[in-house]
Amino acid sequence: MIDTVHAVQTPEGVDLALRVAGPVPRALAWGVDTLLQGGIALALQVAFAGFAGLGTGLYLIGLFALLWFYPVLFEVRAHGQTPGKRLLGLRVLQENGTPVGWSASVLRNFLLVADFLPALYLAGLASMLADASFRRLGDLAAGTLVVHTDTPRARLTPIPEVTPLAPDFPLGLEEQAAVIAFAERAGSLSAERAAELAAIPRSLVGDSDPRSRLIAHAAYLVGRRA
Repeated sequence: MIDTVHAVQTPEGVDLALRVAGPVPRALAWGVDTLLQGGIALALQVAFAGFAGLGTGLYLIGLFALLWFYPVLFEVRAHGQTPGKRLLGLRVLQENGTPVGWSASVLRNFLLVADFLPALYLAGLASMLADASFRRLGDLAAGTLVVHTDTPRARLTPIPEVTPLAPDFPLGLEEQAAVIAFAERAGSLSAERAAELAAIPRSLVGDSDPRSRLIAHAAYLVGRRA
């Protein structure tokens, strides 16, 4: 009920043991975020109270954005941590240990509706207790994990500031994760090893400077635009 370990292997062949969070710390983090969202909702209601019908409309729009995009924004832009998860020392990651992206975060959070059924997140709790990595339905669908931040991780570096470049063809989720993981670890690899790894997806990067091209694709996949 507290936590367990999820083993993964990075594209460089490094074995990691991710200490996944159980229902108890995740429930506490959810409670903190819910209280914070309640405070923001109250502030919005006060702020729009003097605008009659227009104020009601703006309040409802703000409430919708708060309920559905609060966790997504923090998970993607704050290293997988909402304020509640940060307080409890938790982080959302992809199953392979890479940072969670927009599509995965949107999917896992929108499926909170399914986790809530039939009441009080019973479906999500049952899913977590039945899964060795404590994944709720949203996590299973999005391929994500909630781990403790003290989990040993491969040394990561920010994706370099380069001009983003869209891949020439659609990439699957695992392919996107591998490209991003390479860009985040390229700075810690030797030039020879980085060049060797970058040349593997030849159909994607071609023969001209595959390392730079792969990093540009990674920048595009994490949402950067020129």
